[in-house]
Amino acid sequence: MGVTTAAERAEAVRLRQRFLDLGAQNVDCAILQPAETLLDLYGEDIRARTYVTQDPSRGEVMLRPDFTVPVVQMHMETGAAPSRYTYCGEVFRRQEDHPERPAEYFQVGYELFADDDPAQADAEVFAVFADALAGYDLRAVTGDIGILTAAVMALEISEPRRAALMRHIWRPRRFRALLDRFSGRAPLPPSRKALLKDAKTVATAPMIGLRSEAEIAARVAALRADAAEGPLCRSQVQLIDALLAVRETCSFALEHLHDIAVDLPGLVPAVNRFEQRCNALAARGIDVSALEFEASYGRSSMEYYDGFVFGFVPAQRPDLPPIATGGRYDALTQRLGGGRAAPAVGGVIRPGLLLQLEGVA
Repeated sequence: MGVTTAAERAEAVRLRQRFLDLGAQNVDCAILQPAETLLDLYGEDIRARTYVTQDPSRGEVMLRPDFTVPVVQMHMETGAAPSRYTYCGEVFRRQEDHPERPAEYFQVGYELFADDDPAQADAEVFAVFADALAGYDLRAVTGDIGILTAAVMALEISEPRRAALMRHIWRPRRFRALLDRFSGRAPLPPSRKALLKDAKTVATAPMIGLRSEAEIAARVAALRADAAEGPLCRSQVQLIDALLAVRETCSFALEHLHDIAVDLPGLVPAVNRFEQRCNALAARGIDVSALEFEASYGRSSMEYYDGFVFGFVPAQRPDLPPIATGGRYDALTQRLGGGRAAPAVGGVIRPGLLLQLEGVA
């Protein structure tokens, strides 16, 4: 699993003290968390990345994969905006894609719940992390999941297709496969062709698996409706491709996104929010003309972020994961708050990785 060293714990406490000095409230979260909450949020995919076990009285529980979900639950029950929280402790995640990386490690976090000015809140959190990490050779990169979300919402496409793209925004390969299929650039899988060709044979075949006849019939009907819709307009696919290819400094990215929004007007509000954030970052002394922006950043590893995202990457250590990551997660607060949102943005630092950069661990 990995062993937390005394040096890592001391570094975590030092970083947490920085956040306490900024007025954040320290919070503790149980190591064993109810599995039901995360399974409801992310589906069964989360099992592949977490450690789940059975408790005789509590049912399924999992070792804490991060702090954000329990902090949001706590805030939605007792907190008021603005509120700032900090924490430190172990998290546990399976590393099937990177078995050389530890499955247990420390996180130190800073979370801000504030609903009056999202751009200012985003800028505050980013500046807090930039200041804490200023002495290290790290490359800062930012993104905005909300811009891609707005682009998908602006497409002239059926609601089932839109829902499928929205569901897989955080799965780049699946998102690309769907976009290629909806645009006609990729053929239907053979299994789907068989369903569309001979639905009667499928309906009379022996029942195998967990799906009922009604579920199979509904699936066939959905596939036929999708096939009848025809391909997505090529120009709209090109706009999505152009958006996903944006990778430059914030200043140039803003110009590029404004150009794309001319042909995709639904993108305008999201691009305006990006511009407001750039202005707020500049007001805090961040050089946005040098700050990197990648439209696809955060899509493969930050499932609950739905707006601004950021990371700090070791410039000379490509073998290491990001030292710090963070972003905005308004939709998560709404889901955990039963429909009542509490706009929030935050992030975490991995102190063990900082020590590796220093040659301590």
